[in-house]
Amino acid sequence: MPQAPISGSARAGAGAGLVIFALAIGAFAIGTTEFATMSLLPYFAQDLGIDAPTAGRVISAYALGVVVGAPLLTVLAARMARRTLLVALMGVFALFNGLCAFAPSYEWLLALRFLSGLPHGAYFGIGALMAVSLVPHAQRNQAVGRMFLGLTVATIVGVPFANWLGHALDWRWGFALVSLAGLLTMGLVAWLAPYSPPEPGASPWRELGALRQPQVWLTLAVGAIGFGGLFAVYTYLADVLLEVTGVAPDVVPPVLAVFGVGLTVGNILVPWLADRAPMPTAAGLLLWSAAMTALFPLAAGNVWTLSANVFFIGFGGALGTILQTRLMDVARHAQGLAAALNHSAFNFANALGPLLGGMAIAHGYGWTSPGWVGTGLALAGLATLGLSVWMSPDTDQSPAD
Repeated sequence: MPQAPISGSARAGAGAGLVIFALAIGAFAIGTTEFATMSLLPYFAQDLGIDAPTAGRVISAYALGVVVGAPLLTVLAARMARRTLLVALMGVFALFNGLCAFAPSYEWLLALRFLSGLPHGAYFGIGALMAVSLVPHAQRNQAVGRMFLGLTVATIVGVPFANWLGHALDWRWGFALVSLAGLLTMGLVAWLAPYSPPEPGASPWRELGALRQPQVWLTLAVGAIGFGGLFAVYTYLADVLLEVTGVAPDVVPPVLAVFGVGLTVGNILVPWLADRAPMPTAAGLLLWSAAMTALFPLAAGNVWTLSANVFFIGFGGALGTILQTRLMDVARHAQGLAAALNHSAFNFANALGPLLGGMAIAHGYGWTSPGWVGTGLALAGLATLGLSVWMSPDTDQSPAD
């Protein structure tokens, strides 16, 4: 897999671990805004005078911003140095998240969430390419997993803290917190990340070449469909806790943190397996997600069983790391666009899951019905993965083989 050269002095000065840490802070900021908005849904819905399904469109707007922004910004910036691009993307991210804190109406919040989602996918895609360039080839999933730990830790620390701010003070403080984290990321990446010039021959047209690879589209479809179940459940988790489980509002943040612990444990354990058997690991995670979301309606009546179920649903989120490195393999010389499109796919899932879950609730199937939606989406993702492997059987081999 070709990689852009890394400045020896910058790499030696910071070290791979510190660079990945800087990238992980950005992932923390992005993870906080993506998941905290779901947990803040009851608060901004009440403040802006809208119902929960309508408020769910704010989450979908951010996701659609990612879908649009990931390919657009990555292609347009194909000739930019990775460090420069990462700092610029975080600047845009911090700006629009800060403006979300001042949104005067539902319509303004909808538009600003779309704009704040534009840099998300490009940041993760280019950041993942930088992370894997710093480690041996056989440890790529682990490098990406360490970067993604910023996102998973956000669900343990950032999201519950933002939810607490929304309950104790005002939901707007959650977006202000994210904007500050984005500014911190700009400084850390500018200071620690090595300079890596664009590859010779890099251009928007070469990046667009990724779209000619059928395996790129199939891998994206696995994430776009299979991940929708996780988002369908998580989006309405706060409402389920309040309306079905019957807990007090101050119990919601700890349960959200349990979801984050599941994500974190998954991103620690799964990449090690994925570096050895990527496709079987991905298939196992999709089956796991189908089973765990199917149990969600049964577990919702008790806070302890629901917390255990939420932990196991979060564990399945490690699928993202596997698909990230898989796209780098199948995209050949257009890795930037393919890596960024991974997050377009997941945020398509972030739009699809809440949409279908909200439709199930609106049609009278109950607050826990997104669990069954999640099962269907996970199984559809598994079928898509099966098609991908059938069309290209050698994809079952590990990168180290």
